[in-house]
Amino acid sequence: MPGFESITGQKQPIRILATLLRRGMIPHALLFCGIDAAGKRSAAVTVAMSCNCLNRPVQASQSDPPLSVSDDVSFDDVNPCGDCISCRKILSDNHPDILSISPSGPIIRIAQVRTLCESLSMKPYEARRRFVIISDAQAMNPEAGNALLKLLEEPPDRTIFILLAPQTSDLLPTIASRCQHVHFYPVPGKELQKLLMEKENLPPNEAAVIAVLANGDYAKALALSRPFKGTDWHHWRHWLLDASGLKRPAELSKRPIGLQLMFAEQLASNKEILLDALEVLKAWLRDLVIYKFCPDKVINTDLVDTIRNASQTESVSTLILKIETIQTAQKSIRGNSNARLTLEAMMLKMAC
Repeated sequence: MPGFESITGQKQPIRILATLLRRGMIPHALLFCGIDAAGKRSAAVTVAMSCNCLNRPVQASQSDPPLSVSDDVSFDDVNPCGDCISCRKILSDNHPDILSISPSGPIIRIAQVRTLCESLSMKPYEARRRFVIISDAQAMNPEAGNALLKLLEEPPDRTIFILLAPQTSDLLPTIASRCQHVHFYPVPGKELQKLLMEKENLPPNEAAVIAVLANGDYAKALALSRPFKGTDWHHWRHWLLDASGLKRPAELSKRPIGLQLMFAEQLASNKEILLDALEVLKAWLRDLVIYKFCPDKVINTDLVDTIRNASQTESVSTLILKIETIQTAQKSIRGNSNARLTLEAMMLKMAC
């Protein structure tokens, strides 16, 4: 069943939203800030469902005190039912009064906001409160931002805007100042490890490594763990390190070019986990650097003996150059460059 409890590792922002719902004091504009996949969109949809759920009466208790982050509180009174026709329409992205905007290509264009203005010129069809959810709000070009600003200055009746962005500073100050900010945070490593153990049945060592690699991003942690069910995380990671030659980076220049190009082809063929695979390789090289100074801070704790041996064969400057080469490849792939050619160039450069 949908509800605030399903939004993982975000106790403080969820309690803030629950308090606003209990008091019936949802502001006309909210700005959800935080890393991608922190649960911002899920929270926005849940708020829209809660406000329009036909089985949840509208509440307006001005006497409710603020909730402490440490309070163990049930959200039953603010959770949407998930079963009424309104909840089902919102869940299926089929509600006429729940409007979504996301970038068209790299940006949100003025034409998209103008279309939104036309829709908002009419009253809500059936919702108690109409919602406009703007994903990647930082992608608005200046014209789109100024058009949205006019809507925020004179919001249509019974309409709530929820903007999603990585951080407040990514938006025009005039837009950010007209929103109530709710910050979403990376999931703490220990909590993320526990979630992976409980929900994905991962062994403690695997969960610990993936939790660190995910850097507080629960969705990324799931992406790292799930493709390896049945194939074993350890075997996949060992294949990556062996096939790339980075398990012994000092010997990389001696490997046949054909092996380097074959690895690039194999890696490029699985685009769904390509960027995650590069993150694993980058973390490995990071461990080789870190071991020289703080051996207890390595990520791949189960491979510490291999890390120790490999770390002694390469200089810090050479390892950092390899890390920067992988980062450049990641940036190019995110920019829609040809993955195979990018990976081939990456492997050849690291072998130099």
